[in-house]
Amino acid sequence: YFYGTFPEDFTWGVSSSAYQVEGGWDADGKGPSIWDNFTHVPGNIKNNDTGDIACDSYNKVEEDIYLLRALGVKNYRFSLSWSRIFPSGRNNSINSHGVDYYNRLIDGLVANNITPIVTLYHWDLPQALQDIGGWESSVLIDLFDSFADFCFQTFGDRVKFWITFNEPQVIAWVGYGVGAFPPNVNDPGSAPYRVAHILLKAHARVYHTYDDKYRASQGGVIALCPNIDWVEPNTPSDPRDIEAADRYLQFLVGWFTHPIFKNGDYPEVMKWKVGNRSELQNLPSSRLPVFTAEEREYIRGTADVFCFNTYTSKIVTHATTRLRPFSYEYDQEVLTKVDSSWPSSAITDHRAVAWGLRRLLNWIKEEYGNPPIYITENGVGIKTKSDVDDNTRIFYYKTYIDEALKAYKLDGVNLRGYNAWSFMDNFEWLNGYDPRFGLHQVDFDNPNRPRTPKRSAVYYAEIIRNNGIPLPKEDE
Repeated sequence: YFYGTFPEDFTWGVSSSAYQVEGGWDADGKGPSIWDNFTHVPGNIKNNDTGDIACDSYNKVEEDIYLLRALGVKNYRFSLSWSRIFPSGRNNSINSHGVDYYNRLIDGLVANNITPIVTLYHWDLPQALQDIGGWESSVLIDLFDSFADFCFQTFGDRVKFWITFNEPQVIAWVGYGVGAFPPNVNDPGSAPYRVAHILLKAHARVYHTYDDKYRASQGGVIALCPNIDWVEPNTPSDPRDIEAADRYLQFLVGWFTHPIFKNGDYPEVMKWKVGNRSELQNLPSSRLPVFTAEEREYIRGTADVFCFNTYTSKIVTHATTRLRPFSYEYDQEVLTKVDSSWPSSAITDHRAVAWGLRRLLNWIKEEYGNPPIYITENGVGIKTKSDVDDNTRIFYYKTYIDEALKAYKLDGVNLRGYNAWSFMDNFEWLNGYDPRFGLHQVDFDNPNRPRTPKRSAVYYAEIIRNNGIPLPKEDE
């Protein structure tokens, strides 16, 4: 265990997302999103839970801000519901009630010296835009840009930290590959690559809009936010396992960050693997689309900082995978597993492996030239109705934050901030309200959705107050 503190300006926070906490799914003129419609179909979500009311944050701005103040956080990361602001997804339908809600939240945060970190897209696409093709349609590049432009114009005088896409790999793979998330497209070999191609262009467009029109007057930063699991080679002395581990990371993260942080293009190993396998599959061209020289130039460098979400680690082995059916998963030619001795949690395969975080931070430092890094989500889900005495979660944060501290202090990683997931128990996608990730417990059986701080909230507040984990007084 390592004692020490983070730099003075280190930013501590908590995170949430619109669909998971807001509720008010059709309140005051909000349009339906793909998640509203998906959860309304019986059988789609565990216990037939929905986000219709969720934590009712739509009606609890003051209460939420009070709890954030009590925690002592420096920032709060939340997302905007596109269909709450533009019910039809387009700027010809501006819902003033939605805009008012976000203005009240942002004003309240700023008044309490809490920096808003705002995600423009956290999976809840307006249904009206899904109906014209969703992220498989390049029309969405313009439409997303128009939404982002409105948000910069409306909120950017107070919001100085923007994230375009939360976990683009999940949008592409879970939404369009395995089809478990809406829009439930099951096309593992091609759709994820096409969607990712459009997401990258949409991200770059929004970055340039901010750069060209708003940065000079507003002075904020903008990035995107991938999800990353650390992977450890099964046999560290076997070059094939080391290559497999790197390949896994390139397919998971590099898919989006290599174009942005390196050369405007996909990782070489992705181009090679998908191209080679497409050829063996007798396809006329690679399933991985190609960027033009102009597009590469346009995408390269479109992030001011490196944000990411992380929860767990896995072990990777090189594997020979079958050629059919076509699949992004088989393209990687790896097998993953977990160590059964790692502590499990409410989410299958989300095991606590704190040392993986330090290695991951070092990998980002080496791979992308030590950019300023923000951990925007990290936490553990526990399956229980009440976990106010959540020692498991305290231990998770204690060990993960300690590994982040080692990466900063001992390894020279340029770590600037850490956000716990999540501010409070919320709607956990396909798992409904079963896994609890919150620092605050929410009673979902009570129509008032009362919040209760857990012991982990008290513990995290202490870490924030100490700016890390100083050596206890009696040990000094």
